[in-house]
Amino acid sequence: MWMETKTEVEVVSRSRASLSRLVLNSLLLCTGDMEHLDKHMQDKWFILQLAMWGLRGVARVILANNPLSGALILTALYWASPWQGLLGSLGVLASTITAVIVGQDSAELAGGLHGFNGMLVSLLMGVFSSAGDWYWWLLLPVCLGSATCVFLFSGLTALLARWDLPAAVFPFNIVIILYLLCTGENNPYFPHHPAMPAGMLHPNVTTLSGLQVLHGIPLGVGQIFACGVLGPSLLILGAVVLYSPLLAIHALLGSAIGTLAGLSMAVRHELLYAGLSGFNGALGCMAVGGLFFTFSWRIHILAIASAFLSAYADIALSNLMGTVGLPACSWAATLTATLMLLLTGSLAANRIPIGQVMAPECNLRSRGQWEAGNTEDRESTDV
Repeated sequence: MWMETKTEVEVVSRSRASLSRLVLNSLLLCTGDMEHLDKHMQDKWFILQLAMWGLRGVARVILANNPLSGALILTALYWASPWQGLLGSLGVLASTITAVIVGQDSAELAGGLHGFNGMLVSLLMGVFSSAGDWYWWLLLPVCLGSATCVFLFSGLTALLARWDLPAAVFPFNIVIILYLLCTGENNPYFPHHPAMPAGMLHPNVTTLSGLQVLHGIPLGVGQIFACGVLGPSLLILGAVVLYSPLLAIHALLGSAIGTLAGLSMAVRHELLYAGLSGFNGALGCMAVGGLFFTFSWRIHILAIASAFLSAYADIALSNLMGTVGLPACSWAATLTATLMLLLTGSLAANRIPIGQVMAPECNLRSRGQWEAGNTEDRESTDV
C-alpha cells in the first residue's frame, strides 16, 4: 500500500513538473523576437500578415520587435485615448501599405521597419493639434505624413548603410518638424499648439512635488508614444518586459536619468511630472544597453552615459527650438545613439551589426556561442 501511494505521488509530481515546463516553454515562445511566428505566417492571408507587420511596427517605436508587445502597446494607447489609438493605427497601416505598394524589401516589411515612423508622425500630429479630438480633417496629413516616412526611411537607409547605421526615427523627426513649420499655430485647417522652451519657468510655481517627480519616471516610458497616463504607461512598460526584461530595466533607468538631468537644469515642472524630461534618456539608454551592443558592465556604463547625453541634449534642443515654437521630439536620443554607434576602440568590439540585432538576451546568447566556438577553434589548432 505504501509503495503504491509513493508511486502515485511521484507520478503526480512528475506531471506537475511537466505541466510547469510546458507553461514556461509556452511563455518563452511569446518573448523575444518571435521568429517562429514569421515562418508560421508565410503562407497565411495577406491581411493577417499585414496585421503582424503592423504590430511589429508598433513595438519598433520602443525598440522592441514582438507582435504581442505591439498588441499590448496598441491596447494601452486606446486605453489612454481612443482618438490617439486610432491615429496611431492609421499611421502604422498607411506607412506599411505604402511600403508594400512601392515594393520595399520584404524582410524590412516583415520586421515592421516601415511602420514605426509613420505611427510616431500620426501620434505627434494628434498631440500637437489644437483642433481637439475627433477632428477628421487631421486624417489627411496623418496618412500623407506617414506615407512620406517610407521614402525617407528607404533613402536614409541606403545612405547610412555604408557606415552600418540605422535610419532609426530620423524620418519621423524630419516629417513632424516640416509639418509643424508648414501649418503654424494659426492655420485655419490644421492649427497646432506651439512648443515652449524647457527652461521657461512659470513665475508663480516655486515648490516641487517629489511624489509627482517619481510618478513621472514610468510616464517617461509612456511618453515615447506621447502617452502621459500612468496606467497605459505601465502597460507599455509591461510590453517591453515581455520582449526583453533587460531592455525594460534600461528604459526605466534612462527615464530616471532624464528626470535627474531635468531637475539639475531646472526645467519646467510639468515636464518632470508628465515624463517629458525622461523619454529621450530612456531611448538613449535602451539603444546602447544591450540592443545595438552586446550587454556587459562596460556597455551598461556607456548606456548610462548615453542617457545623460540624450537628456541634456534634449534640454538644449528644446530651449533652442522652443524659441520658434517647435518641439525637440526625439532628435537628442536619435543623434546620441547614432554617435554611440560610431564609437571606435575596444567598445566597438561589442557593437552588433544592424542586420543581426535581436533582443538583448538573444544577443548575449549569440555572442556566448560565438566566443565558445572561437575558443574551441583555437584549442583545436594548438600544437
